[in-house]
Amino acid sequence: MKEPVLVIMAAGMGSRYGGLKQVDPVDEDGHIIIDYSIYDAVRAGFKKVIFIIKKENEQIFRERIGDRMAGHVEVQYVYQNLDDLPEGYSVPEGRVKPWGTGHAVLSCRDVIDGPMAVINADDYYGVQAFQTVYDYLTTHEDDDQYRYMMVGYRLGNTLTENGYVSRGVCKVNAKGFLESITEHTHIEKREGGAAFTEDDGKTYTDISPEETVSMNLWGFTESFMPELKARFVDFLNEKMPENPLKSEYFLPSVVSELLAEGKATAAVLKSPDKWYGVTYKEDKPVVMAAIRKMKDDGIYPQMLWESMGEE
Repeated sequence: MKEPVLVIMAAGMGSRYGGLKQVDPVDEDGHIIIDYSIYDAVRAGFKKVIFIIKKENEQIFRERIGDRMAGHVEVQYVYQNLDDLPEGYSVPEGRVKPWGTGHAVLSCRDVIDGPMAVINADDYYGVQAFQTVYDYLTTHEDDDQYRYMMVGYRLGNTLTENGYVSRGVCKVNAKGFLESITEHTHIEKREGGAAFTEDDGKTYTDISPEETVSMNLWGFTESFMPELKARFVDFLNEKMPENPLKSEYFLPSVVSELLAEGKATAAVLKSPDKWYGVTYKEDKPVVMAAIRKMKDDGIYPQMLWESMGEE
């Protein structure tokens, strides 16, 4: 069985946050959120990390992230380019928006030939999440179906006080497998719960904070990449023309298609951890306080990478 790799989607600039939030420190020692994710991943057993970035951000990623942890894990960079399209297709005039999370992972097609875990660069997932996905990927293989997994979170543990978030709301069956996932791009915290809107705030629908949501922490076998490649062509033919400037090829949408066709299963392994992220600048003090407490509680050492060989 091939060793799984960790794929980190870091090509987004973070428009709501205002700047390259992936390299903004979240503690007094200069660590960023990705440091904590990779530190937990390496402790879980991952030996290789692939960053999906924009080409123009490579130098800052090397300086602020990759070079610091290179002694503990193999680091590789892949670029997500808007014009990385199948032969015969071109970028619609006026389009500047990236093609989405599915296209981001597809950017790794020439460097991955085995299982992979996929995460966002700007989300803190918790210590247990990476052990959970590593253990799954090293003990499960495809048989008559593709055997994927995701780490699910309680919606209430993933909301911010400072605005709206985008979440994939999951329908999970009694056996713990994903049945479907619905992308809601605007969910807000409310008094005693949460609500989402699909019409730019004209109307809102209540949603339980107990719902299970995806934070884009996935575990895929090597069968996923060929499916991702083939279905991107379908997206360009069928979905992209509906909204040429903004339509996105979402990772969860590909999973949903495979589930609906009976080609795959996706085990949902739930995490009790609270999510932390910097969707907005106002989120940063909350994240810093949480990390400071985890250090005080001994969950992390003061200096991550300098301490790694001493544990």
